[in-house]
Amino acid sequence: MSYDVGVWIDHKKAVIVSIVAGRVTTRTLSSDVGPHPHYAGSREGGGEKKYEERHNQDLDRYYDDVIGHIGKADALLLFGPGEAKLQLKERLGRAKVSSESIAVETTDKLTDPQIVAKVKEYYGIAR
Repeated sequence: MSYDVGVWIDHKKAVIVSIVAGRVTTRTLSSDVGPHPHYAGSREGGGEKKYEERHNQDLDRYYDDVIGHIGKADALLLFGPGEAKLQLKERLGRAKVSSESIAVETTDKLTDPQIVAKVKEYYGIAR
């Protein structure tokens, strides 16, 4: 029995669509990651560096949460509008979580039903 997963992701939320034996389930995770820091203050004291480190730690926790919900997929589709999908793929490699197949696609922002439809289409599941 195949376990296929599609993840639409940006820095604000991830929609995880899992397909097992033709049964589709979805889960939405919200992130606590704020916008990427653009520090305008003085560089003295390392404020910018600390802010950037905190932002990266928030992203790491978010990606770890997403990876925990993906589990051990046979095939994985990562898609979304920005760089989060590529960062998640890199994080999957560092976490030594691998699937037989990982595909990455760039898409626009999609509604949840559009995300489910795309994953079903990608894995050849009838609507």
